[in-house]
Amino acid sequence: MTAHRVGEVMTRDVVQAHRTTPFEEVVRLLGHHRISGLPVVDADDKVLGVLSGSDLARAQAHRDGLAPPSAMTAGEMMTSPAITVHPEQTVPEAARLMERRGVERLPVVDEADRLIGIATRRDLLKVFLREDDDIRHQVTEDIIVAGQELPPGAVRVSVRDGVVTLDGRVEARSQVPEIIHATWRLDGVVGVVNSLTFRRDDCPVLTPPRGVGSP
Repeated sequence: MTAHRVGEVMTRDVVQAHRTTPFEEVVRLLGHHRISGLPVVDADDKVLGVLSGSDLARAQAHRDGLAPPSAMTAGEMMTSPAITVHPEQTVPEAARLMERRGVERLPVVDEADRLIGIATRRDLLKVFLREDDDIRHQVTEDIIVAGQELPPGAVRVSVRDGVVTLDGRVEARSQVPEIIHATWRLDGVVGVVNSLTFRRDDCPVLTPPRGVGSP
């Protein structure tokens, strides 16, 4: 029922550069491995920054008329600090971070901030490419039946283009947010439409405490 973790989808064999890697070697690495960017690490494999084709182009433009680009190093051209993720973070969390920061790749680091992998937009999108029927089955079996111990027909689950619609009546009001939250966490879900009702309101109404001297 839980979402995939970054550690499950990341690329472990990472093409990387060091601070002193020259411009021409960076270009060779990108071309040889057919990638558009790579992390820059120090001697302890800690991530210093990320270097992309855009960084190379920007470096060339800024150095116009000064030292030739070939004299520059990865440390001078990289974008720093790098935006990183940990392997235990979920794929949806990483995807939202990537979208919010406008990056195409996220170096994956361990507890000591050492590079252990890289997650690209393509890696994350593989998880989201799920059939609607697959999502519907998981919502019904893992969330409705196993998670809430409800009969399969208690909640009608329909999915279209990753948008899940929940319709039906559950036993208690507290089950509604639990079902919605669990559905949102599933890989491939891009939206949830809630039409659930409940038989019993088990959410107590909190009354403010009486003040000093009140009857």
